[in-house]
Amino acid sequence: MTFALWCILVATILPYVWGTLSKASKTFDNFQPRLQQKTGWRQRADWAQQNSWEAFAPFAAAVLIAHWLHVAQPTIDWLAGLFILCRIAYGLAYIMNLATLRSLIWSGGMLCVLGLYFAAARAS
Repeated sequence: MTFALWCILVATILPYVWGTLSKASKTFDNFQPRLQQKTGWRQRADWAQQNSWEAFAPFAAAVLIAHWLHVAQPTIDWLAGLFILCRIAYGLAYIMNLATLRSLIWSGGMLCVLGLYFAAARAS
């Protein structure tokens, strides 16, 4: 399995990481987890989780399409790895309430996804 395909697995797990952090509280009620009144960094971790789910599908599709169209493997791996680094940094910036940095990092991750699509288009 290629590095890029492993990155899809990492991208699958990241929302759970942010979601677990959002629930890190002594007063967490597992009977009603979606009704918790999250504030501060826990609320931002929850939002990072939601955004991670939104980012997953375009990324996974881009990696698979690039594979199917035989884009050079180092290109796929590099863009997939950079996407994962961006998504980790994005979540941390979100939790630390660094809005401008978070938006810049989000843009970097999206450029990685677009780069995979453009590389696939050139390969076809």
